[in-house]
Amino acid sequence: MADDLVEIVRAGDGDVPAITALVRAAYEGYVPRMGVLPKPMTLDYADVVRTRMAWVVRRDGDVAAVLVLEPHEDHLLLENIAVAPNAQRTGIGDRLMRFAEEQARALGLPEIRLFTNAAMVENLGYYGRRGYRETHRETVDGRHRVFLTKRL
Repeated sequence: MADDLVEIVRAGDGDVPAITALVRAAYEGYVPRMGVLPKPMTLDYADVVRTRMAWVVRRDGDVAAVLVLEPHEDHLLLENIAVAPNAQRTGIGDRLMRFAEEQARALGLPEIRLFTNAAMVENLGYYGRRGYRETHRETVDGRHRVFLTKRL
């Protein structure tokens, strides 16, 4: 997908129902593997949109993806990236990953950190191909998390 076909805009209150539905659809396939709801499925997206840097990708007027970032003093946390199942493998995720790096640079932050569940093995490969390296693993709230970082 060409970058000029991707409209990335700050999420607003009106996007909350679409974001909530998109996250559920994007993550529900992992529930049997994990035995617990993935953390993004448990969040209140009205609160997320109000308190974090939340962005959506619109495609044909619909929300096709969401990106949630949280700046910290020495890094940008990529809290969530989710692409609607019907928009996966179109390049939207790649564009959002580059967008996150652009945001970190604009904020003067030298590093992006994220975590994923160990059961989401596809994500580990995806992030690894984009230059992220694993820093550690830990279990939080019954979720086996893998923490990754990328220096910019």
